[in-house]
Amino acid sequence: MDFDSRDSDARDEDRFAPAPDRNDNGPSLGRGGGASRESQEDGSSARELMQAREREREERPLDNDVRAVFTRDLNLPRGAGRELVRDRDREYTLRGSESRTLATVGAFRVVSSRDLRDHNDQPADPRSGDLRHLREQGLVEEVRVAGYREPAVALTKQGRSLLERHRDGDKEGRQTFYNGVKRERELEHDLQVYRAYERQAERLEARGARVDRVVLDYELKRDYQRWLHERDRDRTDYDGHPDRTPDEIRGWAAEHDLPYFDGELHFPDLRIEYQEADGRLDHDDIDVVTEHYRGAHAASVAKSGFISFRGESAKLGGSPFDPERRRA
Repeated sequence: MDFDSRDSDARDEDRFAPAPDRNDNGPSLGRGGGASRESQEDGSSARELMQAREREREERPLDNDVRAVFTRDLNLPRGAGRELVRDRDREYTLRGSESRTLATVGAFRVVSSRDLRDHNDQPADPRSGDLRHLREQGLVEEVRVAGYREPAVALTKQGRSLLERHRDGDKEGRQTFYNGVKRERELEHDLQVYRAYERQAERLEARGARVDRVVLDYELKRDYQRWLHERDRDRTDYDGHPDRTPDEIRGWAAEHDLPYFDGELHFPDLRIEYQEADGRLDHDDIDVVTEHYRGAHAASVAKSGFISFRGESAKLGGSPFDPERRRA
């Protein structure tokens, strides 16, 4: 994506008003739909198999679920029943699927409700279930997208505060969380970044790799801007232009494994950091290419060497993501 200095993200330290008191404990995690009541042996076996699979999914370590990577270092509920969670002077109730939704939305800033899963592992419904419960507690907000049936979902400040205050220590390289919608003009594009992640993460998981975290272009650009202007704050003759040379920028790009060509540094939409089955650390850089990419922009994406996903518009339904290219 093209660099925009307005994309740098400052953490908000505002204090928040208390959330309303909630007494909704919600239903327990469902056991699938339409289990037979027949007493025949084959019916009983099918029902037991269904229940066993449900238990396996519930008990599967979150480390192995590409949709739950982002809860790995959070001290939040992971079970089927809702539990009390406190943040400062507020109280909330969450279950494992809601913790996962908060962390996933926070990691990607904005996710379509159609890409989230409810407590019964069905597509989330903004009118009921997890999303309604999170919205009524003031932890998420919904944003309508022109031409889409489903709303986009983003964290509120309260939702991000809850995640930040329930981190498991202060680990280096921890997942960054965001709140609010930042680039409304690019909302349709940004909604597709999570879908590209899920596709690529499933491929990584299939070969035994473990996703550690994701890094959005916001974070890469923020780090670059900090480095670019690091020496400027002490300059009395600063004219708004950094004094980094092309060779210095090229070196920074190489250090961060980013392409530098045509006099510019190029950033992917998404970086997935992961550990291979043999313990090696690596990352995949991904760019989502939409129908609006034309001319020089499209050529630049092709030259970058990023893994490119062709994202068809999801308006009123759409075709899935197709990977077009892998980095050599």
